[in-house]
Amino acid sequence: MSFPGTTTTDPRLSAHTTLRLGGPAARIVRAEGSAEVVDAVGGADAAGERVLLVGGGSNLVVADTGFDGTAVLLAGRGVAYERAGDSVLVTVEAGEDWDDVVAATVAEGLGGLECLSGIPGRTGATPVQNVGAYGVEVADLLVDVDLYDRRTRTVRTRVPAAELGLAYRTSVLKGTDDAVVLRVRFALRADGRSAPVRYAELARTLGVEPDSRTEPAVVRDAVLALRRGKGMVLDPDDHDTWSAGSFFTNPVLPVADAPVVDGLAAWPAGDGRVKLSAAGLIQQAGFTRGFAGPGGRVALSSRHVLALTHRGGGTTADLLALAAQVRDGVAGRFGVELTAEPVLVGCTL
Repeated sequence: MSFPGTTTTDPRLSAHTTLRLGGPAARIVRAEGSAEVVDAVGGADAAGERVLLVGGGSNLVVADTGFDGTAVLLAGRGVAYERAGDSVLVTVEAGEDWDDVVAATVAEGLGGLECLSGIPGRTGATPVQNVGAYGVEVADLLVDVDLYDRRTRTVRTRVPAAELGLAYRTSVLKGTDDAVVLRVRFALRADGRSAPVRYAELARTLGVEPDSRTEPAVVRDAVLALRRGKGMVLDPDDHDTWSAGSFFTNPVLPVADAPVVDGLAAWPAGDGRVKLSAAGLIQQAGFTRGFAGPGGRVALSSRHVLALTHRGGGTTADLLALAAQVRDGVAGRFGVELTAEPVLVGCTL
C-alpha cells in the first residue's frame, strides 16, 4: 500500500530520537503538512497498521526491537500572527521546531514563551505534554488546537485549551493515540515585556525581583544559558544532551504521605498536596552526576541528575536498566515512586 508523504529508506528510529536509541520501524513516512499527516495516519489506520507520531523525538524512548508499524514524521511548517491591541494570536503548525518558534516570537517582541526557550522537539507535542520550564507552562498561553480525531476520522478545529485537561506535564492527549495535534494557537503579549519571572533561579540570574517583567530577549538569553549549564540544549557533540530531557517527573503527594527530607526542595501543589524535587530525591538516594549504567554506555548527566544520557554504543535496554536502578533506589530510600516522563514505545520501566 502506498502512503502520502515521503517514505524514507532508512527505517532506524534511533536517527529520529534525541537519545539516538531505538530499533527500526516497519515504515517511516515524512508528512510535510497537516493534510499529509491526516492522509498518512488515516491510510495506516485503514490498513490496520499501528502508528507512531514522531516530532523531534525528544520525548521518546523506543525499544531496541523497534516499532512494528508506520512512524509518521511531523514536518509541516508555518507560523502566522494576528494582532489585536496588546495581544497577538500566534498560530503554529505542529511540525515547527519549538525553539525556532520561541525565537521567532521573541524577535517579534512578543512576551510569554521566552521561559520555554531551548526545549527540543516539535510544537505539536507541547500541549500533549503541557511542556513547562522556569515557572511557565504551555497551559498558561495556549488558546486552542486543531486535531485529527482518529476515532471519527475527522478534523476538529479550534478545540479550546480548557477541554484538554492540561495539568503538570500531562493532558488528555497524553498516553492515547486517539487524536493527532495538527496546529496550535497561543495568545502572547505585544507590549514588549516578558511573562512574570516567577522562577527563583531565573530571577536571581536576571537580577530582578520575582514576578517582575522584563524584555523577552533578555529572559530567553538567560534561560538558554541556564539550560546549557545543565546540558539541556541539544548539541550533537555533547553526550550530556543525548537524552530525553528530565527523565522523571517531580512527584506530587498528599502532604501527609510526603517524606521529611532535610534540604529537599518542595512546593505547594494545592488540595493538601506537595510537589517534591525528583532531582533532590535522586541525589539524596545516593546517585551522583555522571553515575554510570552498564558498561558506561548510559549514565546520569554529568551536570544534571534528572537526565539519563546515552554516552554512545548503548541500547534502550541499558537505559531502562539505569532508570529502574534510580527509581528503585529512591523508592527504597524514601518510599516515593518516581514516574517516567518520556513516552515509552514498545518497552516498559
